[in-house]
Amino acid sequence: MTQAVPGRRPYTAVLVVPTGIGAAVGGYAGDALPVARAIASVVDNLITHPNVMNGAQLYWPLPNAYYVEGYGLDQFAAGRWGLAPVHRNRIGLVLDAAIEDNLRWRHLQAADAARATLGLDLTDYVVTDAPLEVELRSAESGATWGTIGRPDSLLRAAERAIAAGAEAIAVVARFPDDTDAEALQDYRQGHGVDPLAGAEAVISHLVVRTLRRPCAHAPALSPLPLDTSISPKSAAEEIGYTFLPCVLAGLSRAPQFVVGPRLSGSGAGGSGAGSSATGSGTTLWADQVDSIVVPASACGGSALLSLSHRALAIAVEANTTALAVSPEALGIAAVRVGSYLEAVGLLAAHRAGVHPQALTAQMSRLKEFRPAAEVHPLGR
Repeated sequence: MTQAVPGRRPYTAVLVVPTGIGAAVGGYAGDALPVARAIASVVDNLITHPNVMNGAQLYWPLPNAYYVEGYGLDQFAAGRWGLAPVHRNRIGLVLDAAIEDNLRWRHLQAADAARATLGLDLTDYVVTDAPLEVELRSAESGATWGTIGRPDSLLRAAERAIAAGAEAIAVVARFPDDTDAEALQDYRQGHGVDPLAGAEAVISHLVVRTLRRPCAHAPALSPLPLDTSISPKSAAEEIGYTFLPCVLAGLSRAPQFVVGPRLSGSGAGGSGAGSSATGSGTTLWADQVDSIVVPASACGGSALLSLSHRALAIAVEANTTALAVSPEALGIAAVRVGSYLEAVGLLAAHRAGVHPQALTAQMSRLKEFRPAAEVHPLGR
């Protein structure tokens, strides 16, 4: 984390790696977290989402990072919601009624461990009144998505958690164990698409869109048999019975959503959605974003489309995905870089007010500016 410069407003960057598209970095078990750590060290504020920060049993606290669910991030980028930082959220745990008793106990033990070891504040847990009936799907591109058969049951459970004092919601849904064997093996070997990610996004989007509370999801799955050839990028999901710890850690400091639009010149929004929302002086709004970093082949996301006209867009070519949506195809004037290592350098230069060309040997001479066509004011 950088030191704020007196007389200069904080520098805010957004890091997006869309879920369920097989991103080479960020498409696995928290493997984009090193990128987030590096970027957070050269900016004042980093806004990112659970797909970047979640590593199953593993996580890394970043004091200047805003942990924002994808739908909430899109609303923020569009200027509809602000992000109000908190000291602490009280987390409500929602468990799918379809989770077997032994698997439920594993998740409850993880929650108790987070309370005892990390000091997190959790309400009593809520079990949905019907199985959520999660189903997995995949598109022709290879990207994954999913459906939830009983969204009404999920929302009733989340509302009960909020009524009990929850300010953020952690959802654990029972996912089917009969995932496509070949796709699962590819993912475990570090060269496939996460078969669960798209369905996870559907669950958290629903809660955030409807109830405007921070939310993240952890799937409940039967443990897989040991495979000694697992890729390091997928290994975080192999070391326990639950993916819940990173979700609880992230939600504990997730910003609350403040309903906009922002009032001109005041930095304030409408009333906050949760009791932990801070005053308008610290609420972060889209017009304070300086840059956004995305994979170069996945530039169709709502956040980038909203922010690219006001912030520096950085497209990372090395982070290949199952998509082929370039910034140029959408008319986005992005700066292409080869790697996240280059992106970190570009962000550091941008924050310092240094033109990137000055850090290379390619500095060109100034040229006299001449209009393309000089027209006499009287037309002669």
